[in-house]
Amino acid sequence: MARRDIAIERSSDTTPLACTLTSADLATRSDRWKQLAALAMIERVETAYGLRISFRPASGVEEELRELAAVENECCSWAGWRVETDAELIVLDVRASREGIAVLHGMFKRQRNVRSSSATARTDEFTALIPVKGADH
Repeated sequence: MARRDIAIERSSDTTPLACTLTSADLATRSDRWKQLAALAMIERVETAYGLRISFRPASGVEEELRELAAVENECCSWAGWRVETDAELIVLDVRASREGIAVLHGMFKRQRNVRSSSATARTDEFTALIPVKGADH
């Protein structure tokens, strides 16, 4: 299988570090990430600019990951979301600058060892550090 990339670049360094989702939409999005991680996530690596998360190329994984990356670009445009694929892996590369890097490093932490943890015990920290539109905090 040939390697295919789709780049969704970070808007600018002046983009506010905030998620534009409502609390209800955030919960729905978080559930999608949890389901994808439970199905195929195999590795989470913190990089100097953000995260690289690897997934098995199971049925429907690439499509869901590309959809999630596209919608994350809309609500969290302070980061750049890129999906790379080859025959063995599907990789999500998420990059930010300055304070955004620390926020990215806080995402997906409890899903890191997906194979060794039970689905019911797993909790998503996907957006714990990002201010949410309409939230009471």
